[in-house]
Amino acid sequence: MAAPVLLLLRALRPPVSAASSRFPSLEPVLPPSSCVVSSGWRTPPARTLQLCPALCAGHNKWSKVKHVKGPKDEARGRMFMKFGMMIRIAVKEGGSNPELNLNLAHILEQCRSKNMPKASIDAAVKSAEKAKPASQHMFEARGPGGCLLLVEVLTDNNSRTHQEIKRLLNKNGGMLSDGARHNFQRRGVVVVPGQNITTERALELAIEAGAEDVQETEDEEEKPLLQFLCDVADLNKVRALLKELGMEVLSSGLEFVPRTHAPLDEDHLDAASILIEALNDCPDVVRVWDNIQAHS
Repeated sequence: MAAPVLLLLRALRPPVSAASSRFPSLEPVLPPSSCVVSSGWRTPPARTLQLCPALCAGHNKWSKVKHVKGPKDEARGRMFMKFGMMIRIAVKEGGSNPELNLNLAHILEQCRSKNMPKASIDAAVKSAEKAKPASQHMFEARGPGGCLLLVEVLTDNNSRTHQEIKRLLNKNGGMLSDGARHNFQRRGVVVVPGQNITTERALELAIEAGAEDVQETEDEEEKPLLQFLCDVADLNKVRALLKELGMEVLSSGLEFVPRTHAPLDEDHLDAASILIEALNDCPDVVRVWDNIQAHS
């Protein structure tokens, strides 16, 4: 597959106030001038298509490295366990009715897209309703090569989990680091298949759906995907508009998206992969977010 591409939308028209901008929360990222390719549009606002192969190749290389290793059955079991934890958190925050709890609805959609059996999903929801009280925490950390990590946990013993996360970090070249969360922003992310969609069409879809960014990446089977990023409040609208435009929505939800990436060489990349795998093996860990970019 060709090197993946990060598409960033920027207005070509003169600056306007945030209140009147169509994409008020967009924070442009300026790659080197040699990486910028313009694509004109007849109807305002005209936008640029910015291509930075070096950046995106590294991002996509890391997306392949960090996929769960090991036998598929074991990986599926671990994935379903993590989904169960996410369901528990969502039910705790908004109840067990997905029609009234949009976060839960998005998580259930992800479960179905990963072929989690319906019986397992229903059991996870019922179990979440009866589960004993647990605390949700976010640990901020620094990993090999200076990469930043957010470790989301769900635990009934804060002290035990804190010590275990600290031990795993210290053992694998990381450390707890206050302030890491400032490098991430919570965004709505809608994922659709990327086969046979040109970069120009991806940009058109982003504009028509009201998304702010669109990124090309791959799943664990190296199938191309498009990730549409938007404001948290616009997630359902963007998802609905993409479906109206004929796109198959594989999943949608809220994620922590890095503001800047940390480029890692091969050695640091391997070390980071080992650390993140160790963290994911911890029973209390729900998800690990990172800002890693591999050197291409």
